[in-house]
Amino acid sequence: MAESTRNASLQWRKLPPIIALLLILPIVSGSYFKPFNVSYDHRALIVAGKRRMLVSAGVHYPRATPQMWPDLIAKSKEGGADVVQTYVFWSGHEPVKGQYNFEGRYDLVKFVKLVGSSGLYLHLRIGPYVCAEWNFGGFPVWLRDVPGIEFRTDNEPFKKEMQKFVTKIVGLMREAKMFCWQGGPVIMLQIENEYGDVEKSYGQKGKDYVKWAASMALGLGAGVPWVMCKQTDAPENILDACNGYYCDGFKPNSKTKPVLWTEDWDGWYTKWGGSLPHRPAEDLAFAVARFYQRGGSFQNYYMYFGGTNFGRTSGGPFYITSYDYDAPLDEYGLRSEPKWGHLKDLHAAIKLCEPALVAADAPQYKKLGSNQEAHIYHGDGETGGKVCAAFLANIDEHKSAYVKFNGQSYTLPPWSVSILPDCRHVAYNTAKVGAQTSVKTVEPARPPLGSMSILQKVVSQDSASYISKSWMALKEPIGIWGENNFTAQGLLEHLNVTKDQSDYLWHKTRISVTEDDISFWKKNGANPTLSVDSMRDVLRVFVNKQLSGSIVGHWVKAEQPVRFVQGNNDLLLLTQTVGLQNYGAFLEKDGAGFRGKAKLTGFKNGDVDLSKSSWTYQVGLKGEAEKVYTVEYNEKAEWSTLDTEASPSIFMWYKTYFNTPDGTDPVVLDLGSMGKGQAWVNGHHIGRYWSIIAQKDGCDKICDYRGAYTSDKCTTNCGKPTQTRYHVPRSWLKPDSNLLVLFEETGGNPFKISVKTVTAGVLCGQVSESHYPPLRKWSTPGFMNGTMSINSVAPEMHLRCEEGHVISSIEFASYGTPRGSCEKFSTGKCHASKSLSVVSEACKGRNSCFIEVSNAAFQSDPCKGTLKTLAVMARCSPSQNTSCLRQRETASD
Repeated sequence: MAESTRNASLQWRKLPPIIALLLILPIVSGSYFKPFNVSYDHRALIVAGKRRMLVSAGVHYPRATPQMWPDLIAKSKEGGADVVQTYVFWSGHEPVKGQYNFEGRYDLVKFVKLVGSSGLYLHLRIGPYVCAEWNFGGFPVWLRDVPGIEFRTDNEPFKKEMQKFVTKIVGLMREAKMFCWQGGPVIMLQIENEYGDVEKSYGQKGKDYVKWAASMALGLGAGVPWVMCKQTDAPENILDACNGYYCDGFKPNSKTKPVLWTEDWDGWYTKWGGSLPHRPAEDLAFAVARFYQRGGSFQNYYMYFGGTNFGRTSGGPFYITSYDYDAPLDEYGLRSEPKWGHLKDLHAAIKLCEPALVAADAPQYKKLGSNQEAHIYHGDGETGGKVCAAFLANIDEHKSAYVKFNGQSYTLPPWSVSILPDCRHVAYNTAKVGAQTSVKTVEPARPPLGSMSILQKVVSQDSASYISKSWMALKEPIGIWGENNFTAQGLLEHLNVTKDQSDYLWHKTRISVTEDDISFWKKNGANPTLSVDSMRDVLRVFVNKQLSGSIVGHWVKAEQPVRFVQGNNDLLLLTQTVGLQNYGAFLEKDGAGFRGKAKLTGFKNGDVDLSKSSWTYQVGLKGEAEKVYTVEYNEKAEWSTLDTEASPSIFMWYKTYFNTPDGTDPVVLDLGSMGKGQAWVNGHHIGRYWSIIAQKDGCDKICDYRGAYTSDKCTTNCGKPTQTRYHVPRSWLKPDSNLLVLFEETGGNPFKISVKTVTAGVLCGQVSESHYPPLRKWSTPGFMNGTMSINSVAPEMHLRCEEGHVISSIEFASYGTPRGSCEKFSTGKCHASKSLSVVSEACKGRNSCFIEVSNAAFQSDPCKGTLKTLAVMARCSPSQNTSCLRQRETASD
């Protein structure tokens, strides 16, 4: 890189990512790159004629809003990504057969263009089966109704529809000139997805389908490599790739293919009633470093940003609305520290090694101990001269190791990798976290400036600001409510009736009870019971419009006692889905509602076979049909004022209005006071909510990063509601009078709903003299030309607030031997007296700051001969510039 180019690059990096990207966009027209080709050899993808070591960030465009996309892409790039990876969501793009949607959150071309504008590449995973914890695995539900169809096998109706959609997407990319050979960012595509997990279920037809899918994809002439992940029998001209927590031992099915990791699971999804998974940053970094150490060349974080399952897009059964995934960028797009920062440093270290990694066809292996090993890459650099990089690994789960390498001694913490970009000096160790820790704070919304008297609020004992003290209510009819109902013999399959246009399906039949039945029940002290062989996901049983009980489960036997009166009784069954099955073979056969037989037991003359009864069906809710959740139609409904003392009621619609919180922080609704239902803001469906409590047991008091990770390790939130906060993107909000509508199934208190904002309010750092010099120093001319030793450079602490915020106060600072952890720091016996003043001068009033960890920086050595550490706790607050901007926007409105 020329010096002028380097200086320009540094100037861009000083800008906030979102501003830098927005400034770039206007000057980019037509192509985003000079057209180039992508190929591969056994070592790596070859991009524009050069082998590359690539880091990819998984970001799913529909799980955010278009207004969020630039910031997510910019933060991915700043974090060290070269590539953005996304699935293509068929159900969102073709919700009705032959009717396509590429608008709003499904504006795929816009998303790809933004990726290209940022200078990043794109890996487009067309599938079109995606799994992704997405409703029905990404398949549109109308696909089930195609005559003779069987999904994901050698079946002509399915292959016809699949080829039509894949061709549509490839054509869309070609037409928009998004392929790399056209100057666009798309460097790789994917056909199918984790088919190897289910292929055996389809026998020979599965094997034939794999060959067909590969041939069909290649026949589209996209001009870039195609991938099949978790597909050991991928054809020779299709790359096969690994998905999992660890892929350092993965070998492709041909010696001509590079080692690719399409899904590095940096967290896990969450189910209603489950605890929250967390994968430690140290273990994730260890897995990635091991991958590149042992010959890997392309690695993608699944997810780098997880986002939100808006509407009814969450898969299932029972996946929650949040898709945070413990990713480096959280559900709202805020950095999750230390994971984001620790990985950023890892990526910087790998980039320093790239010249050596691409120069060698294979690493040299050296055993350093019983559980210790080195992989060395060396060869001729592109600009002349020899290059060398080494990875030293200690895979012992308990003990540190002291090893000799190239005549020098190195200490390797347990379960860690040290990276030596020059085969001599350690630039990074996966177990030594120097990145800050950010503590997310959720605060009652600050009202817009000048509108304190407008915002209606009730303040509880814990000082939380409730969203409104003025609510309206509307009763949802129990049972058959509209003229579009129909009657049929027997119990129909749920999805065949609803076509997934609603979670809800009513079933009604008439039960005749005689005087003899009543006497029989009284004599035996028992009631009849509804018995269903198998049902999913929720069944609610009503008799004469009174709720008898509810059953929750996935294809479980249901038994519910019921009470009838003499004469005719209306038996109402409401089946509900909570996310359609998204994984496994034979998805088209999974369905919903009931399986097997249903009967009433306990009658004097024997069981009543409900499977043969005449049933009247009604799809959905009356409020759904009348669109009472929309700005256009809500006023047409007969709402009534809700009394503050009203008892919680089932099957109620609620609405109120609220003002948008001041500032730019992400907005959430706290629905912890509600039961189960769905919520809309200004007509936008923010998702299902359910205040179900997670299991009490299973969460670890101490999270130990060492050892192989599983999804039930290091979980949190046991004994608490799985999810109470629901993201409301700011682009869906107006300055004031935002319409909030909820449908509540089980009973809740809307008066205790609150609107809050989320930010990284507290920052903590803990860096010792034994940490490594900052990675940005490795690129300085002094070290590059050999006039300066990297060992002479002191470690640094870097603190940084989110954009629009500054460090407003330093709550704690100690250079010496501080004790404790974030938010619980205390000074030790050794403490530099100027600790607070030095840190405050460097950081207060700034968005970010660097503090050198050395005696010189603190103008003293408080305890000679003792290893010293700097511990800092800081608080971030909105900057005045942000407040002024908001004030001007309010005034202009």
